[in-house]
Amino acid sequence: MKWQGRRGSSNVRSSTGGGKMIGGGIGGIIIAGILWLVFGVNPMTALQTGQAVTGGGSESSTELATSTDRDTQFVKVVLADTEEVWHQIFNEAGSTYQEPSLILFNGQVSSACGSASSATGPFYCPGDQTVYLDTSFFVEMRQNLGISGDQQGSGGEENQGKAGDFAQAYVIAHEVGHHVQTLLGISQQVNEARQQVTQAQSNKLSVLQELQADCFAGVWAQRNQERVQFLEAGDIDEAVNAASQIGDDRLAKASGGAVVPDNFTHGTSQQRVEWFTRGLESGNVQSCDTFSGAL
Repeated sequence: MKWQGRRGSSNVRSSTGGGKMIGGGIGGIIIAGILWLVFGVNPMTALQTGQAVTGGGSESSTELATSTDRDTQFVKVVLADTEEVWHQIFNEAGSTYQEPSLILFNGQVSSACGSASSATGPFYCPGDQTVYLDTSFFVEMRQNLGISGDQQGSGGEENQGKAGDFAQAYVIAHEVGHHVQTLLGISQQVNEARQQVTQAQSNKLSVLQELQADCFAGVWAQRNQERVQFLEAGDIDEAVNAASQIGDDRLAKASGGAVVPDNFTHGTSQQRVEWFTRGLESGNVQSCDTFSGAL
């Protein structure tokens, strides 16, 4: 993946806070956001409420203005790329994109969604419209998904089929997809719906929300490729491999547990690959309606 030499986002900060908890997602039943992007329907009208979930709390943070750390610079460039693409998509729909923040932390962090340890993994909190990313994420991707520690992200044969830079970018783009859903009112709609159904149905809504985030990540990749031609040989394989590795069914098998579809919250490996690929091939948000007729 080609990323050096492009603008880095000014919305990336580091944290010395302590704890985090997953919050937010994507999706919307007959989703207001899709209605808005396709037909020009204002999501605030469709949802009859304009406020996303809010919460208290904040993290201790400092600007990473002139950091030379490679992973930090990479995150800044990827986040800037998402900003460029989603500004473009929102502008095309006659609206304005509000950029999220991204907090890099080590070990623990506080968010408006609560607090926890780095074991939670990358997450998005709608309460403060921020993506949270533990710096150990890069190490884990390299160790668990097959990328060597000295890889420099310049593409080439050693990237083929491995979890290189583009796999990491896919994960960041997925979390930004949750932010897009929050801006469109989708996350709130899903959260409200989950309060009115059985646990199995609630889990299914969560799956549909996550799969849409995968699709949005694919849309971003296609639109960013049109914009800056950043993809190299093997990059798509990296993302597909990462999506496959984090499917609920595969994770259940790896942990030695039973594979119970009603307990899934993110989707199977096949589903995650399919929806990311759908967004990638279309480059179109309208292709990401995971909810219509789903329940």
